[in-house]
Amino acid sequence: MKKPLIIIFLVLLIDQLIKIYIKTHFFLGEENHIAGNWFIIHFTENNGMAYGMEFGGQFGKLFLSAFRIIAIGAIGWYLWSITKKKEDKLYIICIALIFAGALGNIIDSVFYGVIFSDSNFGIATFMPEAGGYSSFLHGKVVDMFYFPIIEGHYPAWFPFWGNEELVFFRPVFNFADTSISIAVGIIILNQKRFFSKKNEEKQTTSVDIKHPEPNYK
Repeated sequence: MKKPLIIIFLVLLIDQLIKIYIKTHFFLGEENHIAGNWFIIHFTENNGMAYGMEFGGQFGKLFLSAFRIIAIGAIGWYLWSITKKKEDKLYIICIALIFAGALGNIIDSVFYGVIFSDSNFGIATFMPEAGGYSSFLHGKVVDMFYFPIIEGHYPAWFPFWGNEELVFFRPVFNFADTSISIAVGIIILNQKRFFSKKNEEKQTTSVDIKHPEPNYK
């Protein structure tokens, strides 16, 4: 269990250090071009899910925060279970990355509204005397990585979006989102390795139960 714990700790540490730095050094909407126009640090916040997706209003925000906490508990239990069973090490690492990424964003949602001031009209301060910009479970997730590698317009013949602006990759995301995305990508690419053994074991067990070996004694 040591390796998954180390991975979780490192992802959380890097994720939170980046977010705290951005929150306390940038005002909302400020950006810094790292590599021309295709790699930009752009400070934004969102009320919803990964990559800036939203989930309706204050009730939606509260529901999403509560759901995330429950989901984290389930993922944590699953990680402990597969680690105990000594399943594929790479698969365990992937689940640890997903757990750490989800937990990283939950920390923002749960605590940031209480411990930081608002970023709309200036750089936020940590533990402001007047109180945070929101309440417990109503914090906003800090995003900063923006990669508009391709910019242009959809061709006129393109369905639905003809002549509209095209930006790839449009969403602004954070280190926690990256951790989750990398893990999901590895699982998709290695699904035969991760899941074929389980299916074979289930089939073998099923055959053994239905057709037990005869006893000639």
